[in-house]
Amino acid sequence: MPRLSVWMVRTALLHLGVGVTIGALMLWNKGSLFDLRIWLLVSTHLELLIVGWLIQFALGVAFWILPRFTQEPRYGNVRRGWLGYILLNTGIILVVMSLLIAAFIQLQPLGHFLEVIAASVLASVLWPRVKAFGV
Repeated sequence: MPRLSVWMVRTALLHLGVGVTIGALMLWNKGSLFDLRIWLLVSTHLELLIVGWLIQFALGVAFWILPRFTQEPRYGNVRRGWLGYILLNTGIILVVMSLLIAAFIQLQPLGHFLEVIAASVLASVLWPRVKAFGV
C-alpha cells in the first residue's frame, strides 16, 4: 500500500474514532440529559464522519486500488496527492475549530473551500488512472 494511502486511511480512522466518540456522547446525553450544550456538537460530529472518515477513506483506498501506470511514477503525481491530503485535513481542522470556538467562526468558509480544492486535487491525481478494462 502506498504511503499516501496509509496516511489517509489512518487519519480517516482517527476522524472516525473522534466522530463516533462525539456521537456516543450525544446519544448518552439523550438518555440522561447531562448537558444540553452537547447537542451543539452535531455539526462537528457530521463533519468528522462525512468528510474526515468517509471521503478521506474513499480517496485513500482509491489511490491505492485503482490501476497503476506501467511506467514510473506508477501512482501518478504523488506530490499533488500529498497536497490534497494536507489541504483536506487542514480544511477539516478549520471547520471543526470554527464549530467549537466562536472566535474562529469566520474560518468555516475557508475550511470548506480547502476541502473542495483538496477533493479536486485528489480527483485530478486519480482521474488518469480510471480507464476501461483491458486498456
